[in-house]
Formats: sequence, structure tokens, C-alpha cells
Amino acid sequence: MYIMKIIAYILVIIGAINWGLVGLFNFDLVATLLGDMTILSRIVYGLVGLSGIFLLFAHRDIYYRHEL
Repeated sequence: MYIMKIIAYILVIIGAINWGLVGLFNFDLVATLLGDMTILSRIVYGLVGLSGIFLLFAHRDIYYRHEL
């Protein structure tokens, strides 16, 4: 589970950087490196999205372990 969280964090960071570049400079790094909507770039986009959802649910245990 720990390794999955590390991989998910890396993918979410890649996605955040990519969206920042798209928003600020209209530059899609993933599309530039892997091609515009090739199967490989679609896989990366899908993994980034799944990683975000995974981390959303993986961190809900924080609320149960610590009382505010």
C-alpha cells in the first residue's frame, strides 16, 4: 500500500505540473513528450486521474486517526 501511495503522489504531482503549464503557458508537457492523444499519453492521463481518486480515498483515514 505504501508503494502505491508513492506512485500515486508522483503521478498526481506530474498531473498538477502539467495542468499548471497548460493554464499558464498553454503548453501540454505530456502531449509534447508522448504525442497528442496517443495511447501512451491517454494511459498517463488515465493513471493521473485514477491516482487522484485513489489518494482521495486513501487519505480519509487521517480523519479517523486524529481528532480535530
